[in-house]
Order: sequence, then structure tokens, then C-alpha cells
Amino acid sequence: MRFRVDRDALADAVAWSARSLPSRPAFPLLAGLMISVDDSTLTVSGFDYEVSTEAALDAATDAAGRVLVSGRLLAEITRSLPAQPVEMHTDGARAVLTCGSARFELPTMAVADYPELPVMPTLAGKIGSDVFGAAVASVVVAAGRDDTLPVLTGVKLTISGDQLTLAATDRYRLAIRTLPWEPADDLGTATALVPARTLAESAKALTGGAHVSIAFEGNADLAGKADMARVAEGTVGGNGLVGSGLIGFEGSRRRTTTRLLDGDFPKYQSLLPSESAATARLEKAALVEAVRRVALVAQRTAPVRLSFDTSEVTLEAGGVDEAQATESLAAAYEGEAMTIAFNPSFLLDGLGALDSDDVTLAFTTPTKPAVLTGKDPEIYRYLLMPVRLTG
Repeated sequence: MRFRVDRDALADAVAWSARSLPSRPAFPLLAGLMISVDDSTLTVSGFDYEVSTEAALDAATDAAGRVLVSGRLLAEITRSLPAQPVEMHTDGARAVLTCGSARFELPTMAVADYPELPVMPTLAGKIGSDVFGAAVASVVVAAGRDDTLPVLTGVKLTISGDQLTLAATDRYRLAIRTLPWEPADDLGTATALVPARTLAESAKALTGGAHVSIAFEGNADLAGKADMARVAEGTVGGNGLVGSGLIGFEGSRRRTTTRLLDGDFPKYQSLLPSESAATARLEKAALVEAVRRVALVAQRTAPVRLSFDTSEVTLEAGGVDEAQATESLAAAYEGEAMTIAFNPSFLLDGLGALDSDDVTLAFTTPTKPAVLTGKDPEIYRYLLMPVRLTG
């Protein structure tokens, strides 16, 4: 195997593929990246039996072949190379990488023992990469990070005709984003529970192309009649939720697959209030800055209190025996005077996810969830549980 490739392109491809490598692999081989050369294409891939990554790029090749080397070491090396073309070839049981006057010799691992990457599932449809990236980023902020509750570490992806809905919750907040997409066929309704971290990294990295293709495996509603027998056998859940199947994302000559999460995602639609007793409309940037300033005096778990009355909101934090801060902002408020308190970090996450210059907060009572929306409440909603005030 021998090839010559642009340094930045190689470093980017290696970084992308190495992102899914486990820090403590069950088998040493799973810490490796497979470097494959065929014709004028170089492919860098990784797989840990849960997530697979693959990036293709153009390269000048003298000899086809494959080599398996330490992924994290290769990522560190390629990131630190000078801005010159990179050459790589095999020499016995070692891979030799040169860039300018820099030379590295890396031990190789047994290619034959490395697991085959999963085949990309059946294409479900595609969506604009920038739109998808922004939508995912606005939802994953609400995903849980507690691995003891794996269902809440996922994002529920729901397909209904030409509509794609993403939802995530950690029990304290809920983010929902609905957007149009281009289904590959008449898919009806189907859902999948995707690991939030993998989804976020994939959506962010696949923005180089115009579209992101989404592919499913394991859902009877989505995969068609061929999977109905598998449902009858019990190998695929018939409840519309992809259990142990795969979901794949592809774009900009990169692709990734991940195994889906098992479990019942909360029925979040019932959490959304059907009506509100009060609403407030504020300039988002001003509210963000005010929350950040006032929260400086709040203890780690202490809330920021928001008191709404007629034409303004007053933000407060701190206590009698602590540092205190207050700040008032203009607000278009409708309803009875109300004081409600929020975790400032959770509030800032929701405000940051809004694609709007203004934010609307809808309330029912100070002890029930508030809903944050931007210019179109049907596109994005952020439900936030308040903190109960004592005294």
C-alpha cells in the first residue's frame, strides 16, 4: 500500500473517523483505524460494534491495500504535521508516514481480525445538511447525560410523511424541533431512538455537502413488507420503535451508522400545555446577557428568579446572606403578575437554541413548565421545568 494525500484532508478524515473510537476498547483492534487505498480513493474507517465511521477522500495511489493502525495516535500525528503533502506506505509489519522532513513508523495490527463495518441501511430520505445540523443542535441540549437512564440520553426521531420531528428530554426540560424533509418513499409514520452524542457529532460533521441522507434498518413501518416476517418472529419490534436496529447518516463523502437505543421514550406530547395563563415577549439577546450577569452571584444549584409585571421583567439571584443581583428588562407581558424561577444554565440552553431575535415565554403557573418559542412556535419549542421557591 502506498499513497500521497493533502495533509489537511487526511487530518480531517482521520479526526472524523477516530471520534467514535472507545477510550477503553474491549479488544485492542477496536482502537484502530482502517486505512484502505483503492484506485484514487483513500478511505479511513473505524468501528466499535456500536458506532461506525467512514470518510473517503481523493489520493494519489501507487499500490492498493489496507492497513490497521492506532486511531488516536494517527489522529495526533496528522493534526501536528506541517502543511505539506503526506505520504504513507507499508514496510513489513509497520506503516511509514512521511510529511516534509517528519517521519513516523507505526506498528500495524491484524487486518484480517478487524470486524467488517455494517452495511448502510435502507435509504429513508434526505434533508438539507445545514438545516439538519441546526435542528439537531437545538434539540440535543435537552438530552440527558446520565448513562443510568439510557433512554433519556437519546433523541427521538419521528418521520411522518414529509415531516421530521426531533425530541429530547432529561426530565427537567424538553426540546422539540419539526422540519420538512424529502422521504425516499411513502414511509408512513416511523420512529427511532438515536444516541444524542452520536447524532450531534454526525450532524455537525456532515455539513460539507448539500444534503444528509438518513437510512434506517429494523423498523417494519419504514423498511417495508420484507421486514414484516421479522416482526412476526419477534426480531423487530412492531410498535414503531426501532429497537436493536441501525440508523445511518451520509453526506459529503462521509457516513456513520449507530445502533439504536432500546426502551420507551416518554410520551412528551402530553407534557405540552394546551393553554397558557400568561405570556411574555422579550428581546432574546438582552435576556441572555441579563441572565448571564445575574447568575454570576447564584450558587451552583441556585435558580434565577424572573418577576413579570405589566411591561417589564425583573431578574434576581442570591439571598440575604449571599451576594445579590437584580436587573430589569422591558417585556411585552400579558397576564397576572407572576414570579417564576429557573435553572440559569437550562434557561440559557433554551434561549441559545432559538433561531429568532425575540423569545416568547408562555406560563400557566409558577410551579408548572414554561414554554419558550421563537418566531414560529410550530417549528421549535423548549419546555422548561421551574424551580420551586421556598418561603
